[in-house]
Amino acid sequence: MTAIESGTYVGATAAELREKGTPDKAAGLVSQKALFHRRGKITLDTDTLVLSDWNDSGDLILRPTEITAIERKFTDLYGRFLGGLLDSGKPLILHTVSAGEIYLLIDRKEFMETTRNKAWAQALLDWHTAGTGRTD
Repeated sequence: MTAIESGTYVGATAAELREKGTPDKAAGLVSQKALFHRRGKITLDTDTLVLSDWNDSGDLILRPTEITAIERKFTDLYGRFLGGLLDSGKPLILHTVSAGEIYLLIDRKEFMETTRNKAWAQALLDWHTAGTGRTD
């Protein structure tokens, strides 16, 4: 399959972010890797979204029907201050059937506090609509 989009990600589940204490959040101001322990390559093709090395079992492979919502926003778990105060720092949030709520930062530039999440959100919304026929 030919990739529609590809890049690198750092990620965490909502449950993992909820468990983070004050020391982790303080460290997250310096490096997001303190909050997002999952990392690897992300690839979107016509049939699947693949997050490589998601866990000890390997890749997380999602099809459009396995994603119930796609958002890009600051939340109580990952707020504007952690995200660098910029729109480009908003996390990409996927609500999935198999892995729950996933927070992603795609192609994040550590010192510039920027990501490609906005472009990825649009690509995923288009892919999701094509794969499910839903526009919500």
